[in-house]
Amino acid sequence: MRHWLFAAGLFLSACGGMPEAEVAMERPHWLVIDPLPQMKVFSDSAATRPQRPNAEIARDFLELTFQMESGRRLERFSRFEGPITVSMTGPVPATAEADLARLLTRLRHEARIDIHETEGPAAVSIEFVERRRMQALVPTAACFVVPRVTSFETYRRVRREAQVDWATLQEREQVAIFIPADTSPQEVRDCLHEELAQAIGPLNDLYRLSDSVFNDDNFHTVLTGFDMLILRATYAPELRSGMTRAEVAAVLPKLLARINPKGGRATAPAPEDPTPRPWIEAIEEALGPTGSDRRRHAAAVRALGIARAEGWQDARMGFSLFGFGRLGVADEMDLSVAAFIEAVRIYLTLPGGEIHTAHIDMQMAALALSSGQAPEAILLCNRAIPVASRAENAALLATLLMIRSEALRLSGHAAEARASRLDSLAWARYGFGDEAEVRSRMSEIAALTPSRPSLALAVTDNGDSG
Repeated sequence: MRHWLFAAGLFLSACGGMPEAEVAMERPHWLVIDPLPQMKVFSDSAATRPQRPNAEIARDFLELTFQMESGRRLERFSRFEGPITVSMTGPVPATAEADLARLLTRLRHEARIDIHETEGPAAVSIEFVERRRMQALVPTAACFVVPRVTSFETYRRVRREAQVDWATLQEREQVAIFIPADTSPQEVRDCLHEELAQAIGPLNDLYRLSDSVFNDDNFHTVLTGFDMLILRATYAPELRSGMTRAEVAAVLPKLLARINPKGGRATAPAPEDPTPRPWIEAIEEALGPTGSDRRRHAAAVRALGIARAEGWQDARMGFSLFGFGRLGVADEMDLSVAAFIEAVRIYLTLPGGEIHTAHIDMQMAALALSSGQAPEAILLCNRAIPVASRAENAALLATLLMIRSEALRLSGHAAEARASRLDSLAWARYGFGDEAEVRSRMSEIAALTPSRPSLALAVTDNGDSG
């Protein structure tokens, strides 16, 4: 299940002094009114293989596979046996077909799974539903996956019955994924990656994983090399549906040595490293979509305190620091910057941590821009832009490009500013969706610039703003 967390979005309001964006088409108060260029999309790519020892990967596989996000244990291993078919129904967004095709190609090539799209009934049914209908049943979910149903209407009727209890599965035969039809192309793509991975593979998320979409921090938005390895192991011939945790643990060392020889030979999985429920509750309250600023800040302080008490130096500590910095920027600038810097230090030591540092660079660049430090903002953006591109995060990429554009404009580099601005708008169409949302998000960034007037500005033909 993909949750709504502030870490997944690009909210800059905590940087201070930013007006609330007006998104009504009838009376726009946008600072960005340029004609929108054609949407940019990502081309074919493959993730790098994980750079971690197989003993750790074995431990992660067991925790991802034999436990649910709620902490509930699963007694049996389950997967699809045989070829997997996938279909899409409902008001399918225009970009979904291409994004699903790319994903299925990666699953076939990288995870070695026999999976194909089909028309009509399929083992995995992806239904697009209005967001309001989805959130009426599951308010905190951006999208979700359910066993033994084929439609949203069926799920609505049986959602409290044992039929949709993952713990009762011995083998997967029918799964449905529900995704909002009225959301951005990137959110659709992200849901396809995470929910299809859980539909055919592990059901759990682990906050300590820095190189995986199986983590509710939502920093990674497409399946990583680690994720593909986990899915490849899930469908390895050494495993079969119905196996117990002990049976799977016994074969994992040889299995992983075969499919991931660079990870070394492990005699047994690494020791478990559970995340205490109070920390999970605190971080989700801090970065969730509800609650007052005061309560969220208190929750962030609580999460950071637990992380320090646990002695973590992994993604959980990094995320705790990120949350503290993110929620304390307006009132505690020095403490927030220090938290961001410490988080970067941790993330740079972790596999896959580059995208986390890019998010922090974006926050720091926004702070630099708002205080008129254009060279610093440009430096931070230039460092983060290639990372966001490799991670296929169009929303982050668009935000960085717009901050860079504003900083270049402040520095007197009009032509470069215009080019960065147009790139930003093209990626924003994929990352944020419809025109109102694109202009609203980009105007929030433009409003950070100290010299910006309150009236809407457009880029003129000579590349200058006027």
